[in-house]
Amino acid sequence: MNLTRVPAAPPERFNFAQHLIALNGGRGDKAAYIDDQRSLSYAALEDRVRRCASALTALGVRREERVLLLMQDCNDWPVAFLGALYAGVTPVAINTLLTADDYAYMLTHSRAQVAIVSAALFPTLQAAMAKGAHEVKQVIVSRGKEVAADPMFIAIDFDTWISGAKPAPSPADTAADEPGFWLYSSGSTGRPKGTVHSHGNLYWTAALYAEPVLGLTESDVCFSAAKLFFAYGLGNALSFPLSVGATTVLMAERPTPDACFKRFTERRPTVFFGAPTGYAGMLASPNLPTREEVALRLCSSAGEALPREIGEKFTARFGAEIIDGIGSTEMLHIFLSNRPGEVRYGTTGQAVPGYTVELRDENGAVLTGSDEVGDLYINGPTSALMYWGNRAKTHETFRGAWTKSGDKYCRDADGYYIYAGRSDDMLKVSGQYVSPFEVESTLMEHPLVLESAVIGVDDGNGLTRAKAFVVLKDAKLGNDALIEELKSFVKSKLAPYKYPRQLEFVAELPKTATGKIQRFKLRDLEKSRSDRE
Repeated sequence: MNLTRVPAAPPERFNFAQHLIALNGGRGDKAAYIDDQRSLSYAALEDRVRRCASALTALGVRREERVLLLMQDCNDWPVAFLGALYAGVTPVAINTLLTADDYAYMLTHSRAQVAIVSAALFPTLQAAMAKGAHEVKQVIVSRGKEVAADPMFIAIDFDTWISGAKPAPSPADTAADEPGFWLYSSGSTGRPKGTVHSHGNLYWTAALYAEPVLGLTESDVCFSAAKLFFAYGLGNALSFPLSVGATTVLMAERPTPDACFKRFTERRPTVFFGAPTGYAGMLASPNLPTREEVALRLCSSAGEALPREIGEKFTARFGAEIIDGIGSTEMLHIFLSNRPGEVRYGTTGQAVPGYTVELRDENGAVLTGSDEVGDLYINGPTSALMYWGNRAKTHETFRGAWTKSGDKYCRDADGYYIYAGRSDDMLKVSGQYVSPFEVESTLMEHPLVLESAVIGVDDGNGLTRAKAFVVLKDAKLGNDALIEELKSFVKSKLAPYKYPRQLEFVAELPKTATGKIQRFKLRDLEKSRSDRE
């Protein structure tokens, strides 16, 4: 694998959907996608993408107008997304796990002209539209012939809609730098932001990561626990595999350990994309497959930093490395990553070729020494164009050629980056910064701990102390003696001031749909407790 050559830029006039169609022109009968119900060949994918583009145009959707995609992962998802791009229309991919209130906001904020929705999610979309949200011209229901046939619902079945259109003869004459699609941020700290990306950004994530780092080829079978509406999942299950002619397995249901194991053993993916929470759950499951039952050659992790213990245990079990990296909705995919054969568990690796990263202090000065904790900034070709209708947040995040990630990192003497927590999660204890992630990772090294989250709490004297919320592998084992044992365990491995003065056992931790721990909810919980006292 060539990890130093940076590929040529896409041409000025560039349509990403047409780019993928051209790349795969000779793979007609090969399976591009396999979902829970059927396969979709590369030839059929091209045909349906072009029909979708024509069908959108027939509905009166114009260039750069938005189309909302509220869809579970199935073969219709890439058809709808790429069909919109082919037509020069802007798909807005949204989280399938939100509420009607969230969808009402997104409909109004995006002013979507059409909504394409999975049948199972149609009632929630209806509830959103009933709240007075922006009214769409048409609702298209994926896998929903029964819903579309109901005279009470004004909806069209996706298959019927596609088959009734003629393939568009040519793609829209789009530019690499013009708006191509939107993703909404996870909203872990407030109202989700409409993040606008270009056609060219999809090209760059695949060109810089799929082949050079992951080494993907057309012989690979890819399976992503992260769904397509996530920036991470969009690369894993669309731009990456389609850029090399690989096959992708899609799954509509939640990525529980058993659901993933079913695909591991039946579909035998060679490359799996997950998150630390998912890997931890798999390793704790009594149904964990053996190495011989799977075909994994490589795994990827993002969303949160991967604890060393999880990576080492997973590799020992399956012989496949987990390539931990960090990306973001704003940068579209991973820009800092470990490499196959050079994995250092407990680190996030080094900058992906094509990106430059810096650590800066609170005053914006660049930190050059090792082990100094600073804010992570990224310069690379996949940065979003803006947050739609939010100039203040756009200026706060996108600073010229640089993007401020909101993450704290330090760099070791060998140039490997080590996660130190979110910028707004860092604790200052006894005048020194404490990374919640460092304490959490240490707690997870204890054999009885499944997950943990650490926040700062007031000790009653105006001083900040660390408090840990811990999920045990066996909840029945939680008691006062174990609390003291866990405190001593952390104290034995870290500087004494870093150990959690308080520790509470909980059944689960609050998380975003991407699996990121929502520490702000734990802080809110502590504040509400304090206010009642």
